[in-house]
Amino acid sequence: MNPAHLLLAMVGGALGAGLRYWLGASLLARMSEGMPWGTLAANLGGSFLAGLLFAVLAGRGPAGEAMRALLIVGIMGGLTKYSALMLELMALGKAGQVERALAYLAVTIVGGLLLVWAGLRLGPLLRGPVPG
Repeated sequence: MNPAHLLLAMVGGALGAGLRYWLGASLLARMSEGMPWGTLAANLGGSFLAGLLFAVLAGRGPAGEAMRALLIVGIMGGLTKYSALMLELMALGKAGQVERALAYLAVTIVGGLLLVWAGLRLGPLLRGPVPG
């Protein structure tokens, strides 16, 4: 692991998370509250940008790897909630591993939902009594 790339990813992650917060707050102020518009816009726009950046940075050597750490892993990773998943699914599909891609997608979605449910059930037990 390259420590400079780790730092770039961390800085980019902070920037992406801030951008996601700003986008969510901005869209919530303008749109109806019935749909998470900010998250949807971040995921779709960020997935497009992640794919575009991946293609543009491919084969650019060490400078491209540094920019990939900052822009794709960091900013897009902080901005979106699934751009890495989309890139990985595309890579599996391109490699002809469609069944593996579908299994990965299914396990990610179903497993994620089950684990959120488990966390929501376990959390109150760990919290203990609320002062007051």
